Amino acid sequence: MSRTGRISAVCVVHAEIEVNTRVGRTAIDKRPVPHRVPVRALGLDGDHVCDTKHHGGVHQAVYAYAEEDAQTWSAELGRELPAGWFGENLRVHGLPVSDAVIGAHWAIGETLLEVSAPRVPCATFQQWSGEQQWVKRFTLQANTGAYLRVLTEGTIGAGDEVRVVHVPEHGITVRDIFTGADLTKLDTLLTAEPTISDDIRMQVERHRRRHTNAAEAGVRA
Repeated sequence: MSRTGRISAVCVVHAEIEVNTRVGRTAIDKRPVPHRVPVRALGLDGDHVCDTKHHGGVHQAVYAYAEEDAQTWSAELGRELPAGWFGENLRVHGLPVSDAVIGAHWAIGETLLEVSAPRVPCATFQQWSGEQQWVKRFTLQANTGAYLRVLTEGTIGAGDEVRVVHVPEHGITVRDIFTGADLTKLDTLLTAEPTISDDIRMQVERHRRRHTNAAEAGVRA
């Protein structure tokens, strides 16, 4: 697995747009900027979220998406998906972002980020995409990209190298958390990574209930 990658683009909010959701507005429209961007504990300067109940916070400070995954979607959808289309702050080339290990550290210049969670698609993302059954399709693909926690503040610019400087021994990935296919892995994560967020713990519990319900349904059948 590659231990280095490169930032193709750094993206921040271009404009808020109206959506038919509880909050009514979204900051998902992110676009590349030509300058270096300061990275703070709660995200990039010039970036923000509207739905603070479900997005943002220290465990979702920065969102990264792989250029390779974006190209796969571009081919499937038959249109260009420029940097920022997925609502990402960082378009990353050369790293398997959705298969990054939870708790891994990425050094980008003086900035140090920690892989913290998968992106969970929502109704806002569905409306933004304009694609039929987008949430279902994105979920089945499971190339979610990764949320990152800021361990050391700094600046990031397009062209910066991304160095994976630490990978936890447990090996449990963003994709493992998102799909929840292996409960043993998820249980291991709960004890191996004490810094995981409450959102991750809730995801693990949802996966546990899903597995229990499926097992009970199988017994009844």
